[in-house]
Amino acid sequence: MKGKEKQQTKSGKGKLIGIIAVFAIVIILMKQFGLFEYISIENLQNLKNWINSFGIMGPIIYIILYTIAALFFLPGLPIALLAGFAFGPVMGALWAATGATLGATAAFLVARYAARGMVEKWVEGNEQFKKIDEGVEKQGWRMLMITRLVPAFPYNVQNFVYGLTKINLLTYIIVSFICMLPGAAAFTFMAGSIASGEGDMKKTFMYLAIGAIFFVIISLIPGWIQKKKNLDL
Repeated sequence: MKGKEKQQTKSGKGKLIGIIAVFAIVIILMKQFGLFEYISIENLQNLKNWINSFGIMGPIIYIILYTIAALFFLPGLPIALLAGFAFGPVMGALWAATGATLGATAAFLVARYAARGMVEKWVEGNEQFKKIDEGVEKQGWRMLMITRLVPAFPYNVQNFVYGLTKINLLTYIIVSFICMLPGAAAFTFMAGSIASGEGDMKKTFMYLAIGAIFFVIISLIPGWIQKKKNLDL
């Protein structure tokens, strides 16, 4: 048992190191190719003004875009960052988590009712899906929480896969939103640190610190639940 726990701990640390490495590589490549030049305060302000030009419809349009993106396997990171630029870190996190949850729910419903046969063939023989299905049978919503917080299974694929399990729709929506909110907040606070610019370094560092705290929380929760409930991914 202890050997298994050590193996899970090493696996969790390996995943966290992998995430940090990916972010570092992305930052280096962006700097190498001069992409940071496009992330200027002026450009961000123009983007913010464009979103806000829709008035009270701005958040609704953003949520619809995020929902469509999640349903069609488009990457969520740029869209989450956009929320931080356009709406600020706090409201941006709320709108980003809402859009991600609605997209996840749409995919869930498609898999459960509209294209179940196609999705079943798609994941047939996949060991990770079997673990998720068995985990839902034994642990219910806790399995959903683990897979939402641990990047062991692609988010957009998860959304469809859970439609094949026996998890309740309302439980799926609530747990997904709660688990997506910290990640959304981490990215929107990071975006807020960029948007604040050099004119307010205190706010920049504060947003970066808050974003880092959310990342730490996200990385610790899954390991604690896995250890407590003896779940295996």
